[in-house]
Amino acid sequence: ILAGKGSEEYFEKNGKKYIYAYNEEPDGTMHMKGPDKNIIKKIMGFNIMDTAVYLFLAAKGFIAGRTAPIVVDGIQETTAYINPIPSGLVLTGIVVSVSVTALMLSLTIRLFRRYHTLDIDEIAMLAKKEDVK
Repeated sequence: ILAGKGSEEYFEKNGKKYIYAYNEEPDGTMHMKGPDKNIIKKIMGFNIMDTAVYLFLAAKGFIAGRTAPIVVDGIQETTAYINPIPSGLVLTGIVVSVSVTALMLSLTIRLFRRYHTLDIDEIAMLAKKEDVK
């Protein structure tokens, strides 16, 4: 069912209803709009996932009633302190994720300057056209 600018078509799969959205270009061609393929949104998703992992590790490393593993007042019993490994993993993970995010954003800038879009499918299509020539 394609009609006018920005029409929609539905289909069912496994009892769930899905939608295909189409946009009409000025030259009259129709393009199907699927799941969002914006690179910036993908990077944001990775950062949200990283944060969730860090929160999980921090929660697992905390033990109520214990303190940070810094010897104070001569108390050297291991049962008085929390495990420092999860905290170290979280700090290392934050450093790595910031570095990876910076790299992904710099590559995104380069891709946008070259192809003038942030859509992964369009970039792949334009890159394939360049290889054909």
